[in-house]
Amino acid sequence: MNSGCAFRYILHVTEGQRSFGMSQELETYWYVVYTRPRWEKKVAQILTEKGIVNYCPLNKVRRRWSDRTKVIYEPLFKGYVFVSVEESEKWSLRNIDGVLNFVYWLGKPARVREEEIDIIRKFLKEFEEVEVTEFSLRPADEVIVTQGVLMNYKGIILAVFGNRARVRIDSMGIQLSAVFDKAMLEPAVKKL
Repeated sequence: MNSGCAFRYILHVTEGQRSFGMSQELETYWYVVYTRPRWEKKVAQILTEKGIVNYCPLNKVRRRWSDRTKVIYEPLFKGYVFVSVEESEKWSLRNIDGVLNFVYWLGKPARVREEEIDIIRKFLKEFEEVEVTEFSLRPADEVIVTQGVLMNYKGIILAVFGNRARVRIDSMGIQLSAVFDKAMLEPAVKKL
């Protein structure tokens, strides 16, 4: 998993979602924190002991050794834990042993919607041995724009550079070409 941008492809990370009529200090948001390698469960335990709401999705997998098979629970997202805290308390998370930093989106700690946390929980309850894969964009791939004015339009990747991609959109008998943030694109055809 590519640590910096993996969540943009797995989760639609959102920024700035607030309910009107509530103080920002009283609302809690889900954030994603990086942990030390193989410290996901330990960080979740430390957060729980401190009374901080967290979620470390665990994947039920069967491991086979030469003499036995055992069911174990391992973190679904290696190096990540979800944490729900008030806006004013988020920076104190970096002082917790095992937490390295936040996952950032547009220069700010990324927020994840509650619905997406629920989707992960339901998915893990329903299925075993779940695999997390990052989709990669390559020239000639067909994609769908997921945000903005051109939302739901299909296009073809012409070039990929960094976190951006040049996409050709055929519409009304003409070709339009624009540069999109990769987070605004998803594969048009799911690969099996």
